Amino acid sequence: MFEFARYDARKRVRGSVYLSIGMSLLAAFAVWAYPSYSEAMDMNQLRDAFPEPMIRAFNIETMASLEGFLSVELYMFGWIILLGLYLAYSAASIVADDIDRGRMDTLLSMPVSRQRLATERFAALGVPILLVNVVTPVVVLVSARLIGESLSAADVVALHLLSVPYLFACAGIGLLASVTFDRASIAQRVALGVTFALYLVESLLRGTEYESVGALAPMRYFDPNAVLLDGTYDLAGAAVLVGMTAVLLFASQAWFVHRDI
Repeated sequence: MFEFARYDARKRVRGSVYLSIGMSLLAAFAVWAYPSYSEAMDMNQLRDAFPEPMIRAFNIETMASLEGFLSVELYMFGWIILLGLYLAYSAASIVADDIDRGRMDTLLSMPVSRQRLATERFAALGVPILLVNVVTPVVVLVSARLIGESLSAADVVALHLLSVPYLFACAGIGLLASVTFDRASIAQRVALGVTFALYLVESLLRGTEYESVGALAPMRYFDPNAVLLDGTYDLAGAAVLVGMTAVLLFASQAWFVHRDI
């Protein structure tokens, strides 16, 4: 059981380590840069200097505290945008790459269902998702202590736990693209485009009469500001993301089962 999940998980370990190192360096740099910014300028004036579309796009509430600064510089940019796009891109090759390279017929000649193949390979994405969310919060907390700032360890840990269903939902978008297109490069571009478009829809339409359109975007249900600034954990939003991931997974399975390859 779970041979495909174990095999794909092992292949993803090295890349996951590099990803965790990269995001940890980004976290350490963001924490290290905060004192320089806060001492050199009024952080509220810095926030007000941004154009309104950028404030809405990055959901900037305040940059006058380390929590607010990290929400923008690390979590809005690093987690919601970079990691969301990375997981969508990675998932887009789960099925399409084997079809593109002519390996899928060989895989399906074994006693394995298409549903199992897609599900186990999707589950292997848990390796980068979990590893980056284990390593980075440690770096954030240690770095904050080194510069003499205090962060709530509970809030930081909760934020990373709540990011797990968000990242799986982004990966679900990539999986659906992967079973839809035969060429991995096309599936990857579509996954990136759709994920980023959903981010723009949610951020730019927030507070307008078309705000309800953003309900389709995973980004609506993961808010770093609420966790770090207010200590509020949106468990209902996390549940919506779990449901969204399940819908995307089941839709991908159904399409993969009935399509020709």
